[in-house]
Amino acid sequence: MPNIVLGWLGEHVEIPSDLTAERLAADLVRVGLEEEAVHGAGVTGPLVAGEVVSLVAEPQKNGKVINWCQVDVGSHNTLDEAGSPTVPRGIVCGAHNFGVGDRVVVALPGAVLPGPFAIASRKTYGHVSDGMICSQSELGLGDDHDGIIVLERLGYSEALGHDTTPGADALALLGLGEEVLEINVTPDRGYCFSVRGVAREYAHSTGAVFTDRGLDTGSVPAPTASGFVVEVDDATPVHGRPGCDRFVTRIVRGIDASAASPAWMQRRLTQAGMRPVSLPVDVTNYVMLDLGQPLHAYDLATLAAPVVVRRAAPGERLTTLDGQDRSLDPEDLLITDSPDGARGSRILGLAGVMGGAETEVVPSTTDVLVEAAHFDAVSVARTARRHKLPSEAAKRFERGVDPRLAGVAAQRVVELLVELGGGTTDEAVSDLDAVPAPVEIRFSLSEPERLVGVPYPADRVVSVLREVGCEVLDAEPGAVRVVPPSWRPDLTGSADLVEEVARIVGYDAIPSVLPAAPAGRGLTAAQVVRRSVARALAEDGLVETLSYPFVGSDQHDALGLPADDARRHGLVLRNPMSAERGQMRTTLLVTLLDTARRNVARGHADLALFEIGLVTLPVPGTAPAPLLPGGARPSDEDLEALRAAVPHQPRRVAGVLAGQRDRAGWWGPARDADWTDALAAARLVADRTGAEIVVERDADTAPWHPGRCARLTLVDGTLVGHAGELHPKVVESLSLPARTVAFEVDLDVLLGAAPGGPRQAVPVSTFPLAKEDIALVVDAAVPAEDVFAAVRDGAGDLLEELSLFDVFTGEQLGDGMKSLAFSLRLRGRDRTLTGEDAARVRADAVAEAQRRTGATLRS
Repeated sequence: MPNIVLGWLGEHVEIPSDLTAERLAADLVRVGLEEEAVHGAGVTGPLVAGEVVSLVAEPQKNGKVINWCQVDVGSHNTLDEAGSPTVPRGIVCGAHNFGVGDRVVVALPGAVLPGPFAIASRKTYGHVSDGMICSQSELGLGDDHDGIIVLERLGYSEALGHDTTPGADALALLGLGEEVLEINVTPDRGYCFSVRGVAREYAHSTGAVFTDRGLDTGSVPAPTASGFVVEVDDATPVHGRPGCDRFVTRIVRGIDASAASPAWMQRRLTQAGMRPVSLPVDVTNYVMLDLGQPLHAYDLATLAAPVVVRRAAPGERLTTLDGQDRSLDPEDLLITDSPDGARGSRILGLAGVMGGAETEVVPSTTDVLVEAAHFDAVSVARTARRHKLPSEAAKRFERGVDPRLAGVAAQRVVELLVELGGGTTDEAVSDLDAVPAPVEIRFSLSEPERLVGVPYPADRVVSVLREVGCEVLDAEPGAVRVVPPSWRPDLTGSADLVEEVARIVGYDAIPSVLPAAPAGRGLTAAQVVRRSVARALAEDGLVETLSYPFVGSDQHDALGLPADDARRHGLVLRNPMSAERGQMRTTLLVTLLDTARRNVARGHADLALFEIGLVTLPVPGTAPAPLLPGGARPSDEDLEALRAAVPHQPRRVAGVLAGQRDRAGWWGPARDADWTDALAAARLVADRTGAEIVVERDADTAPWHPGRCARLTLVDGTLVGHAGELHPKVVESLSLPARTVAFEVDLDVLLGAAPGGPRQAVPVSTFPLAKEDIALVVDAAVPAEDVFAAVRDGAGDLLEELSLFDVFTGEQLGDGMKSLAFSLRLRGRDRTLTGEDAARVRADAVAEAQRRTGATLRS
């Protein structure tokens, strides 16, 4: 995300003197450049230029030598007896790289430096230091080179038009008062990764006068026969596009590469988020930020002609400027040279991404080869991602760089190196130019109104297209031929031109018209039931969760699933989010238990969770889904093969309960969750669907306890799911509370078995309730569910509610016997029940239980 410095922007476009970063952000957002952040000044308060009047070195007991300085700070001096500011300020300083007569930067009491570090008068080393003489690092301008800032050494002097008189505002002088606007640039607007591009957009938004400094005004020299030889060897370009279609080189000799960049350039680089390195590197980075053309400087003495742009060969490696040794891919585009006559044998860098270490500019470098090239966006993007190198150059190339900018940018680098580095321009110029001619777009002038819905006059459409840099040529009445500018590779069709018209005229000119909402048909029957199930479980105290449907074999191991269990054979993902979770889940419980495990690990041990979601059940031997063609409708055979490859994905409901189900309080003691809670929740799901289920004992289904698991089926025997207590080993492997219980049922099966149509409401009886309790003795092997069903069926229509409230075993019942006590609540719909009615229902219930289960009435 580029940082825009207001003063720098003003070199490309006219801006008002009172322009703020907030106002600039508002202007740019109108043309689609959103504000990311506004970075304020790093230094506040009085920061002024000063002249050292006297300096006395004073050795200290600790071996340190400090300087007691008298500094003239103009109107900020101490007042004399007459009330005039003529007395220099006394300041203690520990640096020694300055002397009497030097102009320095002084932070006066009240200033705040980065840190924050507040400046105040304070007593130190036997003096009252009335301010601070500043270094570059103390002002946030970069690393110190020699200590204290001496303005003339950094290129600030009155001869060059800078106000360095004592008392002058150093904030303005050093640019420390400037605000910086950070903007967000969309991938199709790569030209805005430069001050030139943002200035153009500011001109579009405000109508300000824009001066395009990226155009050749005649200063760019033509190629010469003596130019450094460059060849492109990309006979089989990747993705049908050549990797390089423009390569400009220039030579500057006799520079002082060890010289520091001027302070103004270092400041701008720092404000833009880049670290100053050395003069040649800083110049290339500065021009890149200014114009948008990535550049590279080579130590000419280390190069051997010709430079060859080619693809990497298998097994080649490169040590890049960041010190990393990298294995190259055959798709990587390389910059190479030819030492010892071996053409293209030495790798200099990854084209458009990063240079190599062997030919980088070092302090001893005197002659520099400047490269300004244009590389394919897709090739650069893939190389940058492959090697995890998101360099500033790659950010620009992968979004599209103006191919006509290379010569202008190289010339600008040459001029700066000559001006700042003391070099001389070599006449050798090479320019390998194979940039294809722009493609014309036939554009109907009525297209913007058709797509946007706003009437745009034809002359306004043409003026907007010319404003953004397009060449507009006559074609036929109502249509034109449009040639996009070289810096806009994103303009490839009519829709792109329509977007430009809407953007420049203003998105706020497009009215907000809400479409009329069509009449809906409401929720489907299945959706209504699913919501009812979720609502019922939530009302029963369970919390709904949502988990990712990706699992691994280790989770199946934790559940104790046998090796031949079908639930282990999930659909394998080709590109999983995590290598450890490479399959789609075949059971909802596996991911829900993982959710429970994380909650318990974070101290929440009393759980009641449920989830409604899909599972994926692939059929072994099913052919994989075909790869369908793009840009055309698939054939009926392809679509049928695609449908056949999609595995069955039923919807399940699962729940986990652990710890206390009922908390302790004045109402009584706590109660831990047990298998009956899991079974009750499963029954609740079935009740909400309207399906009737049968509960049976199941002794061999992981991950449940073999003696405390219920198998749930439909009346016809179709499996619905399971409910009960989890196996102790599963509980231990997942670090869950002891006796954790769970259930999982197939919601689709229940919905398929539910009776169609609306459920019939039962009239509420206003007659009084009658109560009967019975205790039945049966063989211990008889399931309580069987006895419960027999009592319910025998009681008949007068039974309103039946519940099992006690299970008893003891010597008085005999070996292998148990007593089940049931509570019957009876009510008549048309009359008050008599004692004879209640006795008859009791007798019928006992008789049916005896007939079906061998139960006898306990005496």
